[in-house]
Amino acid sequence: MKLSDRVARMKPSATMAMDAKAKDMVAQGKDVLSFALGEPDFPTPEPICEAGIQAIRKGHTKYTPASGTARLKSAICTATERDLGLAVKPAQVCVGNGAKHIIASIFGSLLDPGDHVILIAPYWVSYADLVELFDGTWTAVQAPAERDFVPDMAAVEAAVTDRTVAVLINSPSNPSGGVFERSDIEALAEVAVRKDLTIISDEIYKHILFDGRTHYSPAMVSDEVRQRTIIVDGVSKTYSMTGWRIGWLIAPEAFTKGVGTLQSQMTSNPNSIAQEAAADALLGPQDAVEVMRAEFEQRRDLIVGLLNGIDGITCRTPGGAFYAFPDVSSYFGKTRRGRTLETATDVSAYLLDEALVSTVPGEAFGVADNIRLSFACSNEQITEGCARIAEALAG
Repeated sequence: MKLSDRVARMKPSATMAMDAKAKDMVAQGKDVLSFALGEPDFPTPEPICEAGIQAIRKGHTKYTPASGTARLKSAICTATERDLGLAVKPAQVCVGNGAKHIIASIFGSLLDPGDHVILIAPYWVSYADLVELFDGTWTAVQAPAERDFVPDMAAVEAAVTDRTVAVLINSPSNPSGGVFERSDIEALAEVAVRKDLTIISDEIYKHILFDGRTHYSPAMVSDEVRQRTIIVDGVSKTYSMTGWRIGWLIAPEAFTKGVGTLQSQMTSNPNSIAQEAAADALLGPQDAVEVMRAEFEQRRDLIVGLLNGIDGITCRTPGGAFYAFPDVSSYFGKTRRGRTLETATDVSAYLLDEALVSTVPGEAFGVADNIRLSFACSNEQITEGCARIAEALAG
């Protein structure tokens, strides 16, 4: 049977692939510790779960508008004003089946064949493939570790071509944990205005910040910048609701309407029950958000300290999200247990086979020297996993 070129050239998600391989090994009876998937290990807070149960009992099990229910859109507007100080109209909000679906809908609504998008490397694994899915092209601007994974804005401007329509940022970043400070956002906004670019701002980790940092969105810079900004957000990371699949965008009304039209043909609507629970998550008590954030900060300190204690590994301290992104390039060209390690992919494969620790190689994120470990897991797993990594890399 024929398979389209569009699908044939796509790569499976590296994070999902590594997690699936780890689970296959577990099914074979192997004691694999997975650091591959960016999924909080906390249960969804009980009041949110109860809201989902009540949604079923109250009959919220039918089709909703393609771009989301009025109640959830109103809740998103309320939360956006609370968190960012921005007054948003429901007509500016489009809800989708998770932030990944929203990003796909953005590219499907924004890109014509040959349009160009600037990504910041390291970048989340799906960005590049989603650009290509809608016949766009992309360039990655490196955000080096020595700059805490924030790019030089002059390099961003230098990457603009006559077909460039957007720059996509993710702060805090998956996979690096890098955080754009206000000055970085303002510098990027200047470039966007000067070059007539849309800023796609993936803010899914905005509530997971450490060391007293605060989130600053491009939409907060000025009204002019806000009119060229698309905010992407969702409930997956903040409320440990990964499986509920609710994400959204906030953008100028005309663009949001177009995305809603696209989604009306692709998905009918996001899950009706999950939308009700998401509204309760946004409007209800936020205590659990801080509890989880504080625990992630403690886990960050633990894993970064343990990784930097392994000979040959260097790991910057992430400012947000729940990922460590250590540099393992000192092992390239070395042999361990009869295997020569030439790339980050080799290191990840070796650690899975020999240490029974699942990580994600940096090549999946557009960089060559690093591997990603999610610390959205217990202190015990972090401690045991780092001990296994140290033993395996020692030879």
